[in-house]
Amino acid sequence: MSFLTRSSTHRQADRIFRWITIVCAASTLLLVGAILWNLMSNAWPSISRFGFGFITSTQWNPVKSEYGAASSIYGTLVSTAIALLLALPISLAIALFLTSYAPPWIARIVGTCVELLAAIPSIIYGMWGLFVFAPFMQKTLQPWLANLPGPLFSGAALGVGMLTSGIILALMILPFLTAVMRDVFAMTPPVLTESAAGMGSTSWEVTWHISIPHGLRGLVGATFLGLGRAIGETMAVTFVIGNSHRIAGSLFAPGNTIASTLANEFNEADSPLLEAALIELGLILFAITLIIQILAQLWLRSLQKQQAR
Repeated sequence: MSFLTRSSTHRQADRIFRWITIVCAASTLLLVGAILWNLMSNAWPSISRFGFGFITSTQWNPVKSEYGAASSIYGTLVSTAIALLLALPISLAIALFLTSYAPPWIARIVGTCVELLAAIPSIIYGMWGLFVFAPFMQKTLQPWLANLPGPLFSGAALGVGMLTSGIILALMILPFLTAVMRDVFAMTPPVLTESAAGMGSTSWEVTWHISIPHGLRGLVGATFLGLGRAIGETMAVTFVIGNSHRIAGSLFAPGNTIASTLANEFNEADSPLLEAALIELGLILFAITLIIQILAQLWLRSLQKQQAR
């Protein structure tokens, strides 16, 4: 085979490979568009009947065919916020310990345990939360928290509720956050940390002024990864949140999330309007996830521009 023939064959192979990559990339856009179209078309009976009031209404009454998403949206946001508030500082501390302070053999053992936590199915977390953690909350933690002032920790100690679901979610996203943060801190150039330590900086100063700023983009990415996992979690939350369609000021009160509502009621949807309302809930969850991804990209670009200055 001559050189010209081989060159022509290689160019043709390059064109074929290029088109394969284009088709694969375009298929993701088509898939997202198809999912969005399917959700909107199936949710249209609910959209056309309730309009924007579906998002602001707390009603969920299949007997009267009155449906609203406000309580589900509220429960989703509150349980996710609790999970992030608890998991972020703990994950950050574990990741810093593994990369900066722990001896190698301890780091391997703890790292393996973190990876094992990530591999536990969500339904196991839910069962453990219902049969072990919820009774502990009811008998020990909630009575103690009830002594604190304010409405957040008022009401009956039921065990299950918004606070319990948030804590279980925190346990679930903690290994994911820790694993990503550990990898981010491991990529900090040793010359930076060693130089700072050589100039007399304390371990806290090295962490605060070197490790965290260097890995800030990765830490933000880890946060949004955990946020996405928490928002879409279904089974574990369904076990421990109480599944009540209402908005309460107390974290002890039962509630629900979008995902738990879908899991509880979709199989029992006995009317086209109820099915459409549930699909509209799925559409709202899709929109929330999309907004989070957009905000994550904008934030990461902003950080990149700041670091480039």
